[in-house]
Amino acid sequence: MRRYYEFAIVVTLIGTLALVLLGALNAVRDDMDEAIVQSEAANLRLGLAEVLTHREAFGGNLPQSSNPMDWVATKPDNYLGAFDVPPDTRSVWYFDRPAGELVYRFHGGYLARFRLVKGGFGSDERLVISGISLQRLDKRRE
Repeated sequence: MRRYYEFAIVVTLIGTLALVLLGALNAVRDDMDEAIVQSEAANLRLGLAEVLTHREAFGGNLPQSSNPMDWVATKPDNYLGAFDVPPDTRSVWYFDRPAGELVYRFHGGYLARFRLVKGGFGSDERLVISGISLQRLDKRRE
């Protein structure tokens, strides 16, 4: 009989530790998603800077689109395109046409939103060239 109690205690401890571990792994997934978003946003800013620097050096016209993905040569592998209605998939980039925002949908349901700012300076002044920048908006839940 005593063995059953010991077994029950061991199973309870292992189950509790497994739940704590799963919670920690979920938090790490969210942190990794955020790191990926920041890395991709930095790449997009560099791509915008490349387009603007090329225009300053050689002239020409800038794209008229408000979608930053139309401006850059290299797009993230998980970029789906421009949509009027958000897609159902997670951990992807897409452009929300009605809002005019580039969106990354996190696995956990949060949205990282970006807007191409033209002709002015926003609160996020990283890599602003010729008044054009990629500004991050507030993170929100779906």
